[in-house]
Amino acid sequence: MAIKDIYQAVIGFDQSKVAELTQAELDAGTDIESVLNEGLIGAMDEVGKKFSEGELFVPEMLMAAQAMKAGLNLLRPLLANTDTKPMGTVVIGTVKGDLHDIGKNLVAMMMEGAGFLVVDLGVDVDSEKFMAAAKENNADIVALSALLTTTMPVMKQTVDVFAESGMRDQVKIIIGGAPVTDAYAKEIGADGYGADAPSAVDMARSLLAA
Repeated sequence: MAIKDIYQAVIGFDQSKVAELTQAELDAGTDIESVLNEGLIGAMDEVGKKFSEGELFVPEMLMAAQAMKAGLNLLRPLLANTDTKPMGTVVIGTVKGDLHDIGKNLVAMMMEGAGFLVVDLGVDVDSEKFMAAAKENNADIVALSALLTTTMPVMKQTVDVFAESGMRDQVKIIIGGAPVTDAYAKEIGADGYGADAPSAVDMARSLLAA
C-alpha cells in the first residue's frame, strides 16, 4: 500500500477506497504533504489532463473530484495544524440572476483538488457579496460563473465594483461559463477566462505565479 494507490483510487472514482487508503497512510505516519501533493493533487491534475484530451467527460470529473474530497476531508484538519499554506484563496460563485451551479461546483472542486482554499458563495451572488467575501477572506482570486447570456453583464458590473473600491489591484478576477469567451473577459477587464474546470485551475495557477 502506498501513495500511488491513493492516486489510482482517485482516478478510479472510488471514494471509500480513497478514504480508507488515506487514513492508512496517515496512521502509518506518512508525510501529509506527500499524501496531498502526490496522491490527491497529482491525481486531479491527471484527471484534468484526460478531460482536456477528451478521454474523460464532466460526469467522470465530478466522480473523481468527489473521490479526491474523501481524502481531502481527512487531511484538512491536519493541514490546519501544520505550516502547509494553500496555493491561494479563491472566492467563487455564480453571478446574480443565475442559478446554474454544476460547472461552478466542478471548478470549485478542481480548485480545491489543486491545493487552493475555496470559498464557495453558491448561486445568485451579487457584486457586493463577491467583494465582501474577497475582503473577509483576503482572496487572491475571485472566480465568476454565468450560464446565461442575460447574466453576463453582472460579471462586468462585478469587475467595476472591485475597481471602484480600490481592490482591483489586489485581486485577480477570472470568469467562465458556457456563453463566456476570452474576448469577453478582455472586454470587461477580467484577468482571465477558463473554458472548463482544468483550464480555470491552470489560469489561477499562472496568475498567482506571475
